[in-house]
Amino acid sequence: MFDLNKLLIDVFDPQSGELVAVVVDEPTGAVPDHDVWRARREMAEQWRKALTKLGAERGFDVRPLVSFPATGGNNADLPATGTMGGQEIDLGEVLSDSTLVLAMTEFSATAPLVHVAEAAEDFRAASMPGVEKRMEGTALAADYAKVAARCKAIYDAMQGAQLCDVLFTTGHRCFFDLRQRSAEMDDGFLPRGKEGDPIINLPSGETFIVPYEGEIHGLPSWTAGTIPVVEDDEMVLFHVVANCVQVVEGDGPVAERYAEFFNDDPARSNIAEVAFGVNDMAEVTGCVLEDEKAGFHWAFGRSDHLGGVVGVDDFASPENVVHQDIVYAKGNPIQIERADVVHPDGRRVTIIENGEYKV
Repeated sequence: MFDLNKLLIDVFDPQSGELVAVVVDEPTGAVPDHDVWRARREMAEQWRKALTKLGAERGFDVRPLVSFPATGGNNADLPATGTMGGQEIDLGEVLSDSTLVLAMTEFSATAPLVHVAEAAEDFRAASMPGVEKRMEGTALAADYAKVAARCKAIYDAMQGAQLCDVLFTTGHRCFFDLRQRSAEMDDGFLPRGKEGDPIINLPSGETFIVPYEGEIHGLPSWTAGTIPVVEDDEMVLFHVVANCVQVVEGDGPVAERYAEFFNDDPARSNIAEVAFGVNDMAEVTGCVLEDEKAGFHWAFGRSDHLGGVVGVDDFASPENVVHQDIVYAKGNPIQIERADVVHPDGRRVTIIENGEYKV
């Protein structure tokens, strides 16, 4: 049985004197509402009430529900104003003055929350884009002590590695350059004052890294290969050179759309993340927030919020900003045959073999 109170304590352990905000985005004329989104806003209010009850016991305060107009894009900058308790607010001020934020949004707010954290002394947040009530019976109900242990095992294997060598079940292969970068964990543990990244996803359960993006003069990125992607039953091949999708191969409308998408704004073609999802309660349903916690994934677009160098200013316009994950877990049409991390001395550590985790 899912125990929301236990989850809030296990993950956040909120303390006396804290100020907590639960945040949602609202549909607009350009971004219409739908049933899942509406249910998420109801879920947010349920969680806010649970936090309020816990706050009465522990001595922390919880704000009225905070909302803002939906950005329409994952990891786009947030609007300047929002609403709280029926009043217009300075959204940035309300967020930065909170010590804990739960962002239960339609569009990911991870990147802008990272920037709030950079400017605030006492701030942490869970970004929960696309979260659904049903996840209280799947990934949100995981044993997060075990999730954290799995994340740490992969994190240890990746320390000091130069490459991640990934062989897909289609036979295609891609090498991801891990030089100049450090792996990080989204392990479902975010108490006040925790060292390291103050932003997690929830549901949690992945170890991730941004591949080296070639920002050092004279040191090009080694990220290269072919990444297969299936969308709308069409397989498209992304040919990668120097950490960017250079050519999209395919004969159908999906290939045509992706080719145009990357051509319109080259910053979108940046390989922005490579990650291993390890939440054994996560189910693959098409919701990226949960899908990515079930297995290997990579992302294109913005990376500065995860430790890379590609940010909003690198895109042709703020409206073009994207950070999009592609998942290869059990249940997806393409999976991982083998994934190794390769160290400078040639030592290989196998993370996945025949679709199963070995670490």
